[in-house]
Amino acid sequence: MILYCDTSALIKRYVEEKGAAQVNNLWESASAVSTSVVAFAETMAVFSRKHKERVLSNIEYKEIVGQFKEDCRHLLLVPVSGALNVAIEDLLKRHPLRGFDAIHLASAQVFDVADNEDLLFACFDHALNNAAMKEGLKVITA
Repeated sequence: MILYCDTSALIKRYVEEKGAAQVNNLWESASAVSTSVVAFAETMAVFSRKHKERVLSNIEYKEIVGQFKEDCRHLLLVPVSGALNVAIEDLLKRHPLRGFDAIHLASAQVFDVADNEDLLFACFDHALNNAAMKEGLKVITA
């Protein structure tokens, strides 16, 4: 199984919150983990905000960022491209999605999965999960 993580799922890999154990279990059992290239900026912004709000100490922040950057070296990244933009436009005709949510859903859809592998869409946003299910993706259940 290939695990596609949107940013809400990626965060749970590094910050203890509801759903973190589920994401970690899926991550460890996946043959590969994928996300959009935009997830780096989104995830780093969350870490930075949590650090500035003192949810994360300086040490925690440095450790989390270091682990995230190491994991990024092994992620299968879906680039933003003309083909992805076409998929995004089509999705937005069918679903009321926010911009980055549309990028993540389109990225999961266009990800080239080998015939013998399943793609599991990991997301903790109700509206995005509903759109993903309507588009025929397998989604995690919280």
